[in-house]
Amino acid sequence: MKSKELLKEFIQYVSLNILGMLGLSCYILADTFFVSNGLGANGLTALNLAIPIYSFIHGSGLMLGMGGATKYSIFRGQKEYQNANKIFTNVICFTAVLAVLYTLTGVFLSEQLTSVLRANSEVFDMTKTYLQVILLFAPAFMMNDVLICFVRNDGSPKLSMTAMLIGSLSNIALDYIFIFPLQMGILGAVLATGLAPIISMCILTKHWITKQNNFHLIKLNFSPALSINAISLGIPSFITEVASGIVIIVFNFIILRLQGNIGIAAYGIVANLSLVVTSIYTGIAQGTQPITSRAYGYGKKDDVKKILKYAIITMLLISVCIYFMFLSCANPIAGLFNSEQNAELQQIAVTGLKLYFTAIPFVGFNVILSIYFTSTEKALPAQVISLLRGFFLMIPMAFFLSYVWGMTGVWLSYPITEIIVFIIGGQQICSENYAEKDKNYH
Repeated sequence: MKSKELLKEFIQYVSLNILGMLGLSCYILADTFFVSNGLGANGLTALNLAIPIYSFIHGSGLMLGMGGATKYSIFRGQKEYQNANKIFTNVICFTAVLAVLYTLTGVFLSEQLTSVLRANSEVFDMTKTYLQVILLFAPAFMMNDVLICFVRNDGSPKLSMTAMLIGSLSNIALDYIFIFPLQMGILGAVLATGLAPIISMCILTKHWITKQNNFHLIKLNFSPALSINAISLGIPSFITEVASGIVIIVFNFIILRLQGNIGIAAYGIVANLSLVVTSIYTGIAQGTQPITSRAYGYGKKDDVKKILKYAIITMLLISVCIYFMFLSCANPIAGLFNSEQNAELQQIAVTGLKLYFTAIPFVGFNVILSIYFTSTEKALPAQVISLLRGFFLMIPMAFFLSYVWGMTGVWLSYPITEIIVFIIGGQQICSENYAEKDKNYH
């Protein structure tokens, strides 16, 4: 691939995927805005208590979609078309099994889950309703994630972006209709969110109707080794999503002790805006994945390195713009989600926005690096980066710093964790480059 052609393809895939991921992140942001304005601080608290479960569902879909689609691209690059179809078929079967488990959880265990998430009597019913309905829509969320990944890796990034955007715009429109004119409360918010992936999948059917698809369901000859390999490549995406949900749960526990329901509502604003920012970096990373995996499949190592360089430069430029926005506009941004003009909520949220988002360039680097390793079949370093960000550093850091500095410690635990992971990831890349140069020298 010539450099200009590679850069052109990078810009196409990444720009379309950023738009699509931004649209997808509006699932939750639209809920946050309309719930805060329609149901006040209690509605916002209920939403933030329930939203981690969505992270588990979305993470499962991305694990199967990203892992399967990455392996699919590599097989296509190696001209192993039968194995490419086998991967798609295995992924669909795994998705169906997990979707059934989530649905059964929604039917039988939503009340117990609500109690585990520490919803008090003021917000218990709203939290339970959101949890139950989001779990019942798990099959739609997961199948949409899988199909978007495969369609994007099948040479149709524009269609994937269109499906994500139309699904998200539908969610925003339905949020307004269900919460305000129809007065459906929290049920309306979660119902709008659940219908969005169904609309998205309807758009994706164009890939089959126009016969552009190169992947098909085949008579299943189950291959445990092939399936485990694909899932292992998707685990970093799963860990990243699930970790964000677990971090929200942990932060909720800590903040409930420090600031009560108002603190959780303020954190809900910061956390949901963080999901949007992270989606931009995920858009860059997932946009590079198809072309990185294909170049890796062809054995073009120089192209793989160039794509990583383009991604990091793009991330840094975007990060400067985003942090400047939060630094200069924190007060009006928090005010958008503070319909009751609660002064305490406003003050906590504004401070949180300024401190929490100092992490963004390091978050961007870590997200890109994790998917870079996934795209080149280096599952272990990708998993290590994801685990450090989500569990092994983030959670102990939150408990320790909140004990030392209270709410300031809560906000700072995020950037400090990401900086440490950035250093570890950077060392891994340097070691990889050194080993490659040493190999070429000998």
